[in-house]
Amino acid sequence: MKVAFTSSDGRTIDEHFGMAGQFRIWDVGPDRAEPVGAVSAITTSDDEEDRISARASAIAGCAIVYTVKIGGPAAAKLVARRIHPMKTGGPVAIEEVVAKLQEVLRGRPPPWLRKAMEQGIESTESVD
Repeated sequence: MKVAFTSSDGRTIDEHFGMAGQFRIWDVGPDRAEPVGAVSAITTSDDEEDRISARASAIAGCAIVYTVKIGGPAAAKLVARRIHPMKTGGPVAIEEVVAKLQEVLRGRPPPWLRKAMEQGIESTESVD
C-alpha cells in the first residue's frame, strides 16, 4: 500500500500538510517497506481550495498521509478521496512511523486499514 509523508528532508515527518513542498511516497506492507519517490505539492494558486485539491491529487493512490498537522477542510477532502490523514503532532522519523505501521499490519489492523491494504494488493496485481 502506498503511504505519503510530509517531509522536508526525506527522513523526518516535519511539515504541515498545507505547507509541504513535496510528499515522500513509500510502499509499505507487513513485511517490507521501501521509499518509491517524491511528488511535488507546490501549486501556484492563491485559492486555498485549489491548493488543497492539488495536494490531494498529488497523493492520489496513497492510503495514508502522515503529517505534523492538517486543517479540517484539507482532512475532509482527503477522506473523501479515501486517503486517511494521520497527524504526528511534531517531528517524527519516517522509519519509526513505518515500523509502527508494519506492526499494526502484522497484527489486527482496523477495518479501514485492512480495506486499504486489499486495495493496494489489487492495484499491484492489475499492473502486471
